[in-house]
Amino acid sequence: MMVKVNAVFDIGKTNKKFFLFDDDYNEVHRQYVNLPLTVDEDGYETEDLEALKKWMKDTFDTVLENPGFDVKTLNFSSYGASLVHLDYKGKALTPLYNYTKDMPEDVMEGFYKKYGEALTIAAKTASPPAGMLNSGLQLYWIKQTKPEIFSQIKYSLHLPQYLSYLFTGIPVSEYTSIGCHTSLWDYDAEDYHEWVHAEGIDKILPPIVPTSASINTTYKDKKIKIGVGIHDSSSALLPYILSKKKPFLLLSTGTWSIALNPYNSESLTEADIENNSLNYLRIDGKRVKASRFFMGNEYRLQVEKLTEYYKKEYGYHREVQFDQDMYLKLMEKPAMYFKFEGIALQRLPQETELEPFDTFEEAYHQLMIELMELQIDTINNAIGNSEIKTIYIDGGFTDNDVFMKLMSHHFSSFKVLSTQSPLGSALGAAMVISDKQVTSKFLKENYRMKKLVPLFFDV
Repeated sequence: MMVKVNAVFDIGKTNKKFFLFDDDYNEVHRQYVNLPLTVDEDGYETEDLEALKKWMKDTFDTVLENPGFDVKTLNFSSYGASLVHLDYKGKALTPLYNYTKDMPEDVMEGFYKKYGEALTIAAKTASPPAGMLNSGLQLYWIKQTKPEIFSQIKYSLHLPQYLSYLFTGIPVSEYTSIGCHTSLWDYDAEDYHEWVHAEGIDKILPPIVPTSASINTTYKDKKIKIGVGIHDSSSALLPYILSKKKPFLLLSTGTWSIALNPYNSESLTEADIENNSLNYLRIDGKRVKASRFFMGNEYRLQVEKLTEYYKKEYGYHREVQFDQDMYLKLMEKPAMYFKFEGIALQRLPQETELEPFDTFEEAYHQLMIELMELQIDTINNAIGNSEIKTIYIDGGFTDNDVFMKLMSHHFSSFKVLSTQSPLGSALGAAMVISDKQVTSKFLKENYRMKKLVPLFFDV
């Protein structure tokens, strides 16, 4: 019997995924692939747009030919901070520049000389200065350094909207991609920042449509409703917003630890920017206050040091369980022993000191204590003055017993729940163009939610 399905491409920097969901959002098919990278004109590794396009088209065509599936909708979730620049024939003019590529210092100096202090613009656009990661500035860079290319651009599309364009031929912009630390959007004016207008960049950014917009089209003789795409962080947040009525904070853990608060509409201050806070945009154009730090990256670097120092195999750390007595002993004389490598902080010590710790487990607990201090700050920054009583935690650190026990301890006045959904951003992309409503039971039934029990002891 033919199953009615909703198709989603979920494009990460490493894994490219394709899902089919039934009308109750149950996964009925998935496909993963790692595609080879290419290089830009400077030899810097980046996404191969042609390889990505071919895989997506081939994958979707195969599903359309499958007699077991009746595809009703198609949508796209992908990473942000990436733009595809199209000429008047719809052809990509440049490689998809990697947001980890260095932005030339002279370009940024010229920009701030022209438009004002870095922190002032960052606060207005809710985008901490981050070079190419502020994807709007990629356009400024192209205009300054490759004017012959810039003059040929008809439209610049954020990556999620480019993926949609591949199937519809209709160029659009939407809020979640515009709002992800692009330096494009003036959050108070609810419009593109004045620098965007001054440079004429607004003329090559397609019309803004709601993230829930869809295009009814015929593709390969099949009538399909095709979405306009969504930024992956906003997409991962969406199932929580749609199924929960009371305010909450979502802590998304992984390479970055990002605290997302969809209920904080305060304007960012320059102090917020210095604390690595930023805003995203919800699908309706409202603010999401976010605060982040490079936790997973720092954790990996420090665990490698512990593994080498204590002569353990890498992976040993995954078995370490929270030890209450060890924690209480370390907290008797709190101090900092780790020099963080990937996080810029004015803190002691100048070098990591492991001599005071007899075992890997003891040093590991100390590492988690020091990382937790930063985690507490990011969560409090994101909460601000909003009435948050519930914290959801998802991502890689939900499997870390020490991290989760410390979260339950430090946020004992909150309802703290771990959630696990490998579908994350793909599910949000399916939900955003669906007419089906979800209830408050949705997360409980689909996200393997587990309430954390606070630790009862005094420190």
